[in-house]
Order: sequence, then structure tokens, then C-alpha cells
Amino acid sequence: MANILVNDIVPIIVVMALGYICGKLSYFDDDQRQGLNKVVLNIALPAALFVSIIKATRRMLAQDATLTAIGFIGVVVMFMVCYYLCRLLFHRTIQEAAVCALIAGSPTIGFLGFAVLDPIYGNTVSTNLVIAIISIVVNVVTLPIGMYLINLGQAKDRARLSAQVARSGADARSTSAAIDGLAKDTAVSGAVGNGMENAAKGDVALDPTLDARHDKDAELMVRGARGDDADRHGNMQALLDALKQPVCWAPLLAIALVLLGIHVPEQVAPTFDLIAKANSGVAVLSAGLALSTVRFSLGREIIWNTFFRLILTPAVFFGVALLCGMGGDLDKISMLVMSVALPPAFSGIIISSRYNIYVREGASTTAVATVAFAATCLLWIWLVPFC
Repeated sequence: MANILVNDIVPIIVVMALGYICGKLSYFDDDQRQGLNKVVLNIALPAALFVSIIKATRRMLAQDATLTAIGFIGVVVMFMVCYYLCRLLFHRTIQEAAVCALIAGSPTIGFLGFAVLDPIYGNTVSTNLVIAIISIVVNVVTLPIGMYLINLGQAKDRARLSAQVARSGADARSTSAAIDGLAKDTAVSGAVGNGMENAAKGDVALDPTLDARHDKDAELMVRGARGDDADRHGNMQALLDALKQPVCWAPLLAIALVLLGIHVPEQVAPTFDLIAKANSGVAVLSAGLALSTVRFSLGREIIWNTFFRLILTPAVFFGVALLCGMGGDLDKISMLVMSVALPPAFSGIIISSRYNIYVREGASTTAVATVAFAATCLLWIWLVPFC
């Protein structure tokens, strides 16, 4: 156990602290920081996901149907529970709640899975199976769902902004027409009428450059965003935008190859491994840089996210596994619980920093949960066999 803390947890904390110090000393400017995020999100992380998933086989997925079903359904359900609770309890927007779910609702299985489980349970077929299942679900299912929700939330925000612009333009024209009519009825001089009109326009217009053509375009955008057909079109566009991201299509391609039984030659693996190895270190460093740009917080939302990630999620998996009749194999239950009790997925904080969404809360949650994992890891290792 001491080896796990020294070899796995301490390096994460040290590298994250290094990123934090570099950020505070302005060693990286904003463009360089975003460049690091882009390297991880668009190159290194997709390569790492592809390599980790392509090693799985159809036999591994079918070897234990109960474990596969619990892993698949459980990860997705807890991801969505985290999303909806974030919206309900903390009144977050769609994209903020999506990033919260990518962080608090997803374990960093690709980075710490083998590093934590292998020393505890050994490098066995069962260990590889559990890691493969959770890794596939996190990277192939919940990650694209999170990206889809982010795109959907941004699209709705753009539509809402367009509606506000259109209403402002309509109010300006209505007020102008009313003043024109009042000026005519009361025979007010043209100079006074024009002065009132200009003043009224100045009071209600959002932008002095807003003209009739702009208003018309905004109204068309709003009109196009209404109705069920438009909603379906918007949802489809958000899905397509998410699937364009390498971090989404790379794991989907890998799982498709696995299901089709297509094996990538071993000679190809080193090509992906070389860039994939940069993922973990740069991702943790970027998490520290992101934390340095915001004020660290330890409010009730951060505590809740940490509790959800390290305590509630593994407790739910533990209970469901017992109810599904896996009680006869406590080692396998323990592996499953430990795989979902890992700290937040670093891909979530990279996405948060890349799109500037939920940055302070996401970075704070990642830092607190990573440190707290040193204690909760020992708790679950002791608790599962005891029960």
C-alpha cells in the first residue's frame, strides 16, 4: 500500500503542484497554456485512449456478462446522476454540469487504473477485464455524452442570446413608432420628436450598430431555433460537433475494431505509445496550471463533488454488485469498486480548461479528490473484504 501512495499518488500531487507554481510564476502565458491543453485533448489523450481500448478483445467483454453489465450501466447512470444533481443542487448551466460530470462523475481509469489495481490485485485477466470495461465505458460512452452536452448547452446559449438581440431590436422599433405617433398627435415639433426618438433608441438599444438587417437576421435565427424539428436539428448538430473531436472518435474507432475482431498489428503500437505517454504527465501539469489561474475554493460544491467521486459512486457499485449475486467473488467486487473509486478523470479538467467552463470548481475538485484518494483508497481496500 505504501508503494501505491509513493509511486502513484505522490507523483500526481507533485506534478500538479509544479504546474500550479509554474502558473503562479507566469512561466506559461495563456496561449502556451491553451496550447498544452490542445496537445493533450486533441493528440495525446486520443492516442492513449485508442491504445488502451484496442488491447481489449470480444472474449474479455463476454467473459463476465454480469460484471460487464454492472460496469457499463453503472458508469453511465452515475455520470448522468452527477450531471442532474449538479444542475438541481447548484443551479449550473448545461455545459457546466456536463464538465462537472466529466470530472466528478468519471474516474481516471486510463491513467491510474493499472497503476493502482495491478500492485493490489496483480496483473491478472480479471484485473485487465475490470480496467478494460470501465475504461471503455468512460472513454467511449460518457466522454462523448459530455462533449455532446457541452455543445448542446453552448448552442442553446447562442439561441438565447439571439432571442435577446431580436427582442431588443423589436422593442427599439416599437418605441420609435410610438414616439412618432405621439409626436404627430400632439403636433410636437420635428426637432423635439427626433430628440425624444433618439433618446428612446439610446435607452433600449443594446448596440448602436444594430440595424434592421441585423435584427431581421437575429429574428430568423430565433425562429429557426424554435419547434420540435429545430430542437432535433440542434441536438443532431451538437452530437455531430462532439463526434468531430478526436477525443470522441478515437475511442469509438477503437471499440468498433474490437467488436469487429480486427487486431491492430503490434508493430503499430509503439507509434501511438510514444505520444500517448505524454498524456498523463502533461495532463496533470495542465491541471495544476488551470488551478493557478483561478482562486482555489473548498466550498460545499467541491466537498460534494469529492464525496460523490470517492465515496458515493463506489458505494453504489458495491451495493449493486452484491444485489446482482457477485458476493461469492469479493476480489472481483473489490476490483470493480476500486476502479470507480479513483480520482476524477484528468480529461475532464483538460476539457474544462480548454473551453473555460467550470474551471475553478473543476480544478479544485481534482486537487482535493486526488489528495483525499490516499485515504479513501485504504478505506475501500479494507471495507470490501470485511463486508
